[in-house]
Amino acid sequence: MDKVSSVTLCDLLDLPWEDVLVPHILCYLPLQHLVSLQRVSKQFHSLIQLYLANCRTFDLSPIGPSVPKEAFCAMLKDNKVLHSLSLQNCSDWVTDKELLPVVGQNQHLQRVDMSGSAWLTRHSLVAVSLSCMHLQHLGLAHCEWVDSLSLRSLADHCGGLESIDLTACRQLKDDAICYLAKKCLKLRSLSLAVNANITDESVEEVAKNCRGLEQLDLTGCLRVRNQSIRTLAEYCPKLQSLKVNHCHNVTESSLDPLRKRNVVIDVEPPLQRALVLLQDVLGFAPFINLQI
Repeated sequence: MDKVSSVTLCDLLDLPWEDVLVPHILCYLPLQHLVSLQRVSKQFHSLIQLYLANCRTFDLSPIGPSVPKEAFCAMLKDNKVLHSLSLQNCSDWVTDKELLPVVGQNQHLQRVDMSGSAWLTRHSLVAVSLSCMHLQHLGLAHCEWVDSLSLRSLADHCGGLESIDLTACRQLKDDAICYLAKKCLKLRSLSLAVNANITDESVEEVAKNCRGLEQLDLTGCLRVRNQSIRTLAEYCPKLQSLKVNHCHNVTESSLDPLRKRNVVIDVEPPLQRALVLLQDVLGFAPFINLQI
């Protein structure tokens, strides 16, 4: 008998689902491929549902715009073990109606990214704060529905928060940020960018309470001044990155001590900026020997 014909062929679905396929194979497939596999047969549909019910990370950002909201609800209806949920690029369709049930049954979430989700409301943030007490990382960039009350709820219930992105959350003012800083002492990364309401009061309160701060984004915070940057330098020895582009009241006098500590700052020193402008005008890099 031919050796080839004597070999028993093994169908993929014959492998143990929970011991082999789910933990060791499906976890390496992009979500869009899993969605496609569901359509192959009823067995594959059952397999993918089993995987989705047990997955710890769910990232819709690669295919967000093309996912019907009904599909999102169906994919996560049985999942109660999520640790990470990303809804980036889902701004066209995700609402409280879709998100609240998922948050309510996943109390072990540590990372949630709702950035750009324009159709959510403060109820989603309150639900996250009440259900996800182990939350460490939260993305709320360009969620203009975030208000003081919902952020206070988050601060009250998620004291272990390590990073939060509040870029362009323009309803927030100093009082809300100060409250967050006093409650979430473990913050390592914070973005308050593109919010003209933020002043030195917020930055100083963050600096004095969050001593382990490593990254701070103040891009476009027009009312921030040198005094708060000096406070930041004094109280945050672990600071690694500071963004102050378009902060016109922040000058080199407050940034220089941070540069000497090798903090990465997104604006160049005045002399360096002048050389770049000169190069643009001349069309070549000038040879300048500077002796101080």
